[in-house]
Amino acid sequence: MAHEKNHDYHILNPSWWPFLGAVSGFVMLYGAVLMISPQAESNQPWMFLIGLVGVLYVMFGWWSDTIAENQAGDHTPVVRIGLRYGFIMFIMSEVMFFSAWFWSFFKHAMYPMGPMSPIKDAVWPPVGIETFDPWHLPLINTLILLCSGAAATWAHHALVHENNRSDMKWGLIIAIALGALFTVFQAYEYSHAAFGFSGNIYGANFFMATGFHGAHVLIGTIFLFVCLMRVLRGHFTPDNHIGFEAAAWYWHFVDVVWLFLFAAVYIWGG
Repeated sequence: MAHEKNHDYHILNPSWWPFLGAVSGFVMLYGAVLMISPQAESNQPWMFLIGLVGVLYVMFGWWSDTIAENQAGDHTPVVRIGLRYGFIMFIMSEVMFFSAWFWSFFKHAMYPMGPMSPIKDAVWPPVGIETFDPWHLPLINTLILLCSGAAATWAHHALVHENNRSDMKWGLIIAIALGALFTVFQAYEYSHAAFGFSGNIYGANFFMATGFHGAHVLIGTIFLFVCLMRVLRGHFTPDNHIGFEAAAWYWHFVDVVWLFLFAAVYIWGG
């Protein structure tokens, strides 16, 4: 009786994941610096790749433990509130991350700098840059991503309001398929770009903003796929589905960022 749990909190067991994650992240960052540094004797990517493998291993192991805790009943309502707050803070950090790229794009678009620096002689987009027509493939990708978000919302509604696991499964399948299609179309768009990443500020801003968003789409697609695998294993209930809820929030965040990118970079910035 002295050791009986009489509270709603979950006391974590000692774990090596935070330490291993920190070490792997440092190795990956240091390897990236060595890989791109012109002063480095060798620009080989091996240290970066070793760190990346370590980070991916930590992500897999740590989240596997979290899922096991949830299935064991350790994620009480109080714990789930903390998890939601933590994920909201993560989304806010992502908002600030993308705000930096929008800031850079708007700054250079409104105050373009010419070769000799006088603003009055500069134009935006820079001379020689042939931008994408926003009403062709970018518009198609916008519709694809919005439909994927609608499918994820359908899956969430099917679980929470109807406890219909079949509709939830098909909603996730559609969302994942459309997310993968978005990635394929964006890769096709990149392969036909009339400008590159280096040599001009427009290309650098364009590929950094849309490229990081594309990486988030890929991560979000994997996130939804993991949720689909959990659905097939019988996980999630209408009252306890924090993992799927986080995936849905992340996916809608990706949707919103793309709408801003489409309006600002493709339409206004072009």
